[in-house]
This record gives sequence, structure tokens and C-alpha cells, in this order.
Amino acid sequence: MSGIPPDQAEFALTLKLDEFLPHRLNMCSGSVSTALSRIYAERYQIGVPEWRVIVILGEFGQLTAKEIGAHGQMHKTKVSRAVAGLEQRSFVTRRANAADLREAFLSLTPEGRAIYDDVAPQAVEFVNRLLASIDPSDREAFCRVLTQLTERSGAMAEDIAKPAKAG
Repeated sequence: MSGIPPDQAEFALTLKLDEFLPHRLNMCSGSVSTALSRIYAERYQIGVPEWRVIVILGEFGQLTAKEIGAHGQMHKTKVSRAVAGLEQRSFVTRRANAADLREAFLSLTPEGRAIYDDVAPQAVEFVNRLLASIDPSDREAFCRVLTQLTERSGAMAEDIAKPAKAG
């Protein structure tokens, strides 16, 4: 995978940040998020966490903050701050859960839905333009590899956490 000849295997233990997969994925993610955010940041003065909340609610409708966090792989404090800001600006509304008063159901207001309806097609076009840089024969493999890496890293995180929970 790294292209290191077998006779130089001892050098494989040296971590080079620019070649380190987690760093490269993080850099790619940051670059893509920054570019995409230019579509909605200036027009609506919202950041990446707020955009994620809007997109998740736009797709799934009414959810709890915990469910939003799960869908967006966002920490609960980041979700809470994003929701508070969106609620203050009347983009998101909160309805108490009668079955569990500790949580609330969140949904887009008409203003929040208008943002989603305005920006979502532009975001889809952005992704299409981004993927156009990948040879068509490689796109399916790329998506498959991303799914495999996501699933594998999730399983590895659970495996690594098991001893810490047991002890």
C-alpha cells in the first residue's frame, strides 16, 4: 500500500504525516467542507455544524438532537450549539417529547426549509463537479472504498474501546 520495498520494511514504522491516511482523509474533508461552505456561509451566515443540522432535518424531518448527532457523526455539544443558533434565528423549532421530557423533537421551520431548498441543489451540483475530477471508471470504486474504510474504522473503534470499558 505504501510502496515501500520489503528490504526497507523497518522504515514502514516511521510515520510521515503527509502520507498518513487519517491525516490525508482529514485534510481532504476539511478542504471539501471549506469549499462547500462558501455556498451557504456568506448567504445565510451559518457554519458547517448548522448546515449539517439543516441537511439532516431536511432529509429526515423531525428528529431528536441525539438522532441528529448519530446521523451527522457530531458530538452532542456541537449539535446542541448548532441547534441553539438555528433555533435563535428561527430556522429550527423544538417540540417537547411527551414520552421523555428530557428530549425534544426538532424540525425545520419554513425559513429553515427555504434554506435547505435553496442550498441543497447547489450542494448536489458541487459534489457532481467534485466527482467529475475522478475518472468515471474509478468513482464506483472510490465510493466503495470510502464505505469500507468508514465501516472498518467504526468496527476497530469498538474493538479498541472494549478493553477500556471492561477495565
